[in-house]
Amino acid sequence: MSDVTSAVDPWPMLRRHTAARIGLGRAGDSVPTARLLEFESAHARARDAVHAAVDFAAITARLGDLPTILVRSAAPDRAIYLQRPDLGRRMRPECTGLLEPGAYDVAFVIADGLSARAVQDHAAATLLAAIQGLPGWRVAPVVLATQARVAIGDEIGERLGAAFVIVLLGERPGLSAADSLGIYLTAQPRVGRKDSERNCISNIHPPDGLGYAAAADKLQYLLAQAKQLGMTGIGLKDDVPAIRANQHG
Repeated sequence: MSDVTSAVDPWPMLRRHTAARIGLGRAGDSVPTARLLEFESAHARARDAVHAAVDFAAITARLGDLPTILVRSAAPDRAIYLQRPDLGRRMRPECTGLLEPGAYDVAFVIADGLSARAVQDHAAATLLAAIQGLPGWRVAPVVLATQARVAIGDEIGERLGAAFVIVLLGERPGLSAADSLGIYLTAQPRVGRKDSERNCISNIHPPDGLGYAAAADKLQYLLAQAKQLGMTGIGLKDDVPAIRANQHG
């Protein structure tokens, strides 16, 4: 009778609790072929998310009756956009006339950022959930910005005369998530605002990340607190007491 007992491999159980690459194993001096192929596939998805174009017409359709305005940043194409972040922070001069000022409480901007997939999959649903929780707020037409970075919202919000600007854009993709959406909230937007004057809600990509309803709840809380304090950024703490469970809608 053998005294050898078979050890239970703990890694499959642990992998269920994280998207990190743990316990990859070894095949000679390298990792197993299956693990290498998984890595290369994740890397390809991340690259595709950065270089793909957002279908803003499809997003407009998902927004239903909400009015939209399409603008472009000063970056002429994707290659320049990736090389010159400063150009993605400002609108093209010919687009500035599309934005008419009004007495708006909040302006929403959907920008492509660094993940087209995140914007395509999650931006419209997140925005609709957020607006649903803002009854009585005067909302500006939704601005769709191509080749754009977070700070383009400062110019957009300033030109619209909005008290707050909210930018939804694709976050830099990683090897565990290529479709993560971020929300950036800025009070009294104007060109030259610093990142320290914003609040960020990140990792929106259900079912693995933050859900739409949970993100909307957190945003509504931050907006209410920002309105009371008259500021966003490091002076506004993200201490949401409770938000709805992570879910798609």
